[in-house]
Order: sequence, then C-alpha cells, then structure tokens
Amino acid sequence: MAKSLLGDTTVLLRRSLRHIMRSPDTIITTVIMPIAIMLMFVYVFGGAIKTGSDSYVNYMLPGILLITIASGVSYTAYRIFGEMSSGIFERLQSLPIVRSSVLWAHVLTSMVANLISLVLVVGVAVLMGFRSGAGFLSWLAVAGVLFLFTLTLTWIAVIPGLSAQSPDGAGAFSFPLIFLPFVSSAFAPTETMPGPVRAFAENQPMTSIVNTIRDLFAQNPVGNDIWFALAWCVGILIVAYVFARTVYHRKIA
Repeated sequence: MAKSLLGDTTVLLRRSLRHIMRSPDTIITTVIMPIAIMLMFVYVFGGAIKTGSDSYVNYMLPGILLITIASGVSYTAYRIFGEMSSGIFERLQSLPIVRSSVLWAHVLTSMVANLISLVLVVGVAVLMGFRSGAGFLSWLAVAGVLFLFTLTLTWIAVIPGLSAQSPDGAGAFSFPLIFLPFVSSAFAPTETMPGPVRAFAENQPMTSIVNTIRDLFAQNPVGNDIWFALAWCVGILIVAYVFARTVYHRKIA
C-alpha cells in the first residue's frame, strides 16, 4: 500500500509540476506582493521604525517569508478547486490508483512551488542588503521551520480548495493568513503596540515563528520561541490534515 501510494503520488506530482512549469506566472505572481512589501517597508518606512537592529531588511525578512508562503498556498486551493469543478478529480479516481495520492500530489506541488518562491524572495533580500552569519545548522533549522509552516498552510489550503463554491472563495482564505504577520513582531517590536494589540500579537503563531527564524539568522539563542512555533505548527497541521481528509473522503464518496 505504501509503495503504491508513493508511486502514484510521484506520477501525479510530475503531472502537476509540468503544469506549473508551463505557467510560471503563478510563481511570479506569488512573489511580486512579498517583494513589493519588502521594498516599501525597507525603503519607505524602514527609517522610521525603531527595531534595535542595524539592518531593517534583516529584521523584517522572516515575516516576508511567511507572507510569501501564505500567498503561495492560495494557488494550491485554486488548483484543487479547478480540478474538482472540472471533473478531473473524478477521472483520476476512476483509475487504479491510491485515492489519497491525488491529494498528496497537490500538497507536494505546493511545497515545491513555495520553495522556489522563497528562494526568489531571499535572493531579492540579499540584493537589498540582507546578510546572515548563520551556519549550516542554523540555516537547516530555518528551512525546517519554513517547511513545517508551508506544510501546515498547505493542508489548510486543501480545505477551501475542496469545499469552496467559486474560485474566488477558494483563494480568499489566504487573506487573513497574509494579514497576520502585520499584527506580529514581523515588522515592528510588539512592545511598541497598544495593549490589546500587543497581547494578540505576542500570543499568535506568527510571532513565535518570526522570532525563531530571526534569532536563527542572527545567531541568537532561540529560547522558548522555537517550541511555541513547533507546537503551533504541529497542532494546526494535525487538525487541518484530519479535517481536509474528512472533506476529501466525503467529496469522493
């Protein structure tokens, strides 16, 4: 069963990746907004925001990476909705393949597409002055956190992709996820925020994830933030995965 799942998923993954390579505009569209936000904050607002950091692009890059992922997974929901509404899911299910392989192929496609987007955004950040003295293990830890975060948001994206009634509805779920980093420590220290806003910012997932990545880049001790970040991601991932699989089985039943 596991061997069949792996083989079927690999075949369907190649199919999805070919579609992306034929339409690179989806990845370009994904990175345009995060890069535009990065340019605006660094060159327009950066001088007015006191972060205690020598380089504002170093400070804000972790939040930009999370926004990039949140923007990217909206296309995952859109792709799933498109195949559901066009009947492609039903055609694939009629083939002698493991049913869950269709879903896993979309999830892995999202992981690959977001990896490309993240590399492009980091490349632009380097051109803007981003520098990190982090060693291999720190970069590996950053990659691990981003991988887990991407996987979590991707499984969240599967749910509206399967259940939305329109393409706009499938992609609209990502708007709150894109907005959340703005109410976190991503662009300004939470200490500068009013009481209720600060309380929310300090106790939502994005802040612990941003702080973890920022400390890893800066070679600072990560403290408890990494455990909060992992707990948030794993907890949400489990709930999203179970709910997505439930919706999927109801749709193909």
